[in-house]
Amino acid sequence: MSRTIEVDTKTLVRFWLVLLGFVLAGLFIYRALTGLIIVGIAAFLAVAIQPLAQKINRLTKKDQSSLSSVLAYVLIIGVVVVIISVVGPVVVGETAQFVGQLPGTFEHSLGGWDGINDFGDSIGIHDLQGEISGALEAFSDNFLRDLGNTVMTGVGAVSQITAAVVLTLVLTLLFAIEGSGIMKSFWSIMERRYTTKNTQQYQRLVQRMANVISTYVSRQVLVAVLDGCVVTGMILLLTMVFDLSRGLVLPMGLIALVLYLMPMFGQVIGCGLISLILLFSSPVAAIIFFVCYIIYAQIENNFIAPKIQGDALNLPAAMILVAITIGIYTFGLLGAIIAIPIAGCIRVVFEELPNLREGK
Repeated sequence: MSRTIEVDTKTLVRFWLVLLGFVLAGLFIYRALTGLIIVGIAAFLAVAIQPLAQKINRLTKKDQSSLSSVLAYVLIIGVVVVIISVVGPVVVGETAQFVGQLPGTFEHSLGGWDGINDFGDSIGIHDLQGEISGALEAFSDNFLRDLGNTVMTGVGAVSQITAAVVLTLVLTLLFAIEGSGIMKSFWSIMERRYTTKNTQQYQRLVQRMANVISTYVSRQVLVAVLDGCVVTGMILLLTMVFDLSRGLVLPMGLIALVLYLMPMFGQVIGCGLISLILLFSSPVAAIIFFVCYIIYAQIENNFIAPKIQGDALNLPAAMILVAITIGIYTFGLLGAIIAIPIAGCIRVVFEELPNLREGK
């Protein structure tokens, strides 16, 4: 038994218009994805610097939020520039020095072991010592020869994203200065459409989300600074005992500080990278640093960090790991950094959702 369903022209047109609207919206998001990401990052950074801006405002004892936001912005940009200018040359220089000395290091260690060629014969490789020495010399020569080209290629790649970086920085500054005025205008428009009570509930939701971001970032930075200071002290003590360059002290501390900002995995990466750089100069110093830092990391993660960070986000470990995984595979390192506060904002939305429905 067949049935005929009649659809009037108005309903049919409305259906296709809605479908076309979804298609156009998806196309717009796809084409403007980079711009939307830049705007989102700028808004996130503008909210994240507000605790520092508020501290500056209290120190100056003047109610000038715009000026305080500008000072906080300039201070953070200056710190980032100093970190890059200090850490970059040291890492490149130590790596190049290690690779350049790699053949000599082999000759002074395994090269003097008579059994190395006997071991080579047992696995079917004649003159294993000569093969390894030749391979290391070729690798060292090629690496040092191509290092300049690699740096120039990296500069070229950086120049391609200069516009995005500049736009992000400019938008961050504008959001930090004009954010309060923009939000006041937005809430005034909301009050014309919704009741005052409902608008206040939305304001509460946005304020809680902003507090999650600012609280997480400020406390994470505080623990990262502490971690960097401890690493700096460790490296300073090692330079007094072993033949290490004093020029490694500050860069290694800054590396630990920056990598700690990457949740969960940052400490592991920082410990491995610093230990590897120390290994270039002194294997014993690298081992001592690795062991001491592992011990300190346990103390920091179980006692110091929980005391400072408290229950700012109140997220279970499984949700944090899921958020970081999604963030890494979506936006890389930046996604890992912002994943946890975004997860905290999602939790706030679900908590406030019943109140918003009740207000409607």
